[in-house]
Amino acid sequence: MDKSAPLAQTLSGATLEQELDAYWEREILPTLTEYIRIPNLSPAFDKEWAAHGHMARAVEMVSDWIRRQQVPGCTVKVLRDGARTPVVLADIPGEGSGTVLMYGHLDKQPPMTGWREGLGPWNPVRDAEGRLYGRGGADDGYAAFAAIAAVKALKNHGRPLGRIVVLVECSEESGSPDLPHYVKAYRKELGEPDLVVCLDSSCGNYQQLWSTTSLRGLVGVTVKVEVLSEGVHSGMAGGIVPNPFLVFRQLMDRLEDPKTGVLLPPELHAEIPPARVVQAEHAARVLGGSVSGSFPLVSGAQPLADHPAQLLLNNTWRPALALIGQEGLPPLDQSGNVLLPAMSFRLSLRLPPTVPVATAIAALRRHLETDPPHGARVSIHAGGDAGWDAPPLAPWLEAATEKASQEFFGKASCYLGIGGSIPFMAMIGEAFPGAQFLITGVLGPGSNAHGPNEFIHIPYAKKLTCAVARVLESHGLKEK
Repeated sequence: MDKSAPLAQTLSGATLEQELDAYWEREILPTLTEYIRIPNLSPAFDKEWAAHGHMARAVEMVSDWIRRQQVPGCTVKVLRDGARTPVVLADIPGEGSGTVLMYGHLDKQPPMTGWREGLGPWNPVRDAEGRLYGRGGADDGYAAFAAIAAVKALKNHGRPLGRIVVLVECSEESGSPDLPHYVKAYRKELGEPDLVVCLDSSCGNYQQLWSTTSLRGLVGVTVKVEVLSEGVHSGMAGGIVPNPFLVFRQLMDRLEDPKTGVLLPPELHAEIPPARVVQAEHAARVLGGSVSGSFPLVSGAQPLADHPAQLLLNNTWRPALALIGQEGLPPLDQSGNVLLPAMSFRLSLRLPPTVPVATAIAALRRHLETDPPHGARVSIHAGGDAGWDAPPLAPWLEAATEKASQEFFGKASCYLGIGGSIPFMAMIGEAFPGAQFLITGVLGPGSNAHGPNEFIHIPYAKKLTCAVARVLESHGLKEK
């Protein structure tokens, strides 16, 4: 095969789309449906995950499925080191130089409440519009299946490919605590990838190919406020003793503008690269009102900015704070007239991609623990994951991404950061600084990963698989 052949001389898009559509229906969806039934919660949400055996079932299901596909030369290993969660590693030799590392994960978020009637986290349901509901189908059970499907389709037609390594971990939803060990211990097996394809990201709509350019960092913070050694009658102490929520509210005013939600400490902000502003403005023109309209705002509730581009930059390159839990408040039917002695609050702080976690935690300590209101005792416990900003896009990958989007969606590709974090990306970006990245996925409007009614949009997932196959083909054809 002449690797200098023009990119136009490639496998017919119509053929690829027809074959992968049938492959999804025949090979992927039956197994993905059964995978959704497995309650294999990430270790952060199931401390007894090993004893319960759900993760082992999911790993066995996926690794056996990969073996049954009989991709030429493919070897499959399940790595189990000590008490760590397992990793599935599929290694497919290539005809030429270059290595592609393809990533996904199998662990899941908790069930959550609020599933619509007839739906549930472990109850897979496919509707007439092609949405398959259930926990983990979109985040991120489909990834291993789609990766193998793309490779096999190209292999079946003799297309030139580099070496492909598919890595599927089982602790991503817990911050990937086990992955650094595997990346270091099995560095030889991973090789030196010059392209990383991550299938655990989002899409702004279901009409074109989206590539993620950056990920925000994440700091989880527990703030404990203590004012008394024990609770006292609110009638006796009210107006004399400060209640812990008053103290917490004043602390939050140190961090966040109470009217706009803008975070105040300058240490939590970063300069936004001009190229990312341009990409956000383009994405805003594509998405328009759906930037905020895709969320289930109650009647009358308004987003934090008027212009879609500003909302996208807020979500991708500016810090944001969310209160996600509390401890110390009794339930309503058990709430006596007592001034509470202490309360704890859990905060989720999203960081710009380039702000170090350590810098953010140091800033939180300074602003929250120094000179607390009313002399209360305030302590914080925090930890987090680094953000990530992609390296400049190589011309071949930019051309391949655009070609794939036009061919299978009929629209130009789009580039945008996302507000969430994928710990794998910062880790891999540091380990393989010379690699290019295609970070994409099926988490589009309404898919609601981590929440109730999560679904995978099957028609989009099929086209995305075709697009990924085309990029893999372009990688195999490009000059090394």
